[in-house]
Amino acid sequence: QVQLVESGGGLVQAGGSLRLTCAPSGRAFTNSAVAWFRQPPGKEREFVTAISWSGGTTKYADSVKGRFTISRDNAKNTVYLQMNSMSPDDTAVYYCAAVRTISSSNAFTQTYDYNFWGQGTQVTVSS
Repeated sequence: QVQLVESGGGLVQAGGSLRLTCAPSGRAFTNSAVAWFRQPPGKEREFVTAISWSGGTTKYADSVKGRFTISRDNAKNTVYLQMNSMSPDDTAVYYCAAVRTISSSNAFTQTYDYNFWGQGTQVTVSS
């Protein structure tokens, strides 16, 4: 059973930055698209960003475009989420998700596309 482990969450002031990290235990991210979702307090889980296995395809929610960057280092078996210019609206539990894909360029935006999930890491942005 693959488990994903997120790290890097915490408390940051508005305008600040954080970098989240996602790494799998049990196997590598081989041939896997990876995404970040988040769940703000009292709201449903929402898509943030996704990256294909090759890294050549990335997708972003409109709310984070230009501020967040997803990247991956397949040699280190790690996916990153760099979050800049953060606002209190970014406060949420952030989840890493992964799914094996046939195509190296696939990246998905729906929760039901992913079958491996992490436990989440809390990100809080103070005003």
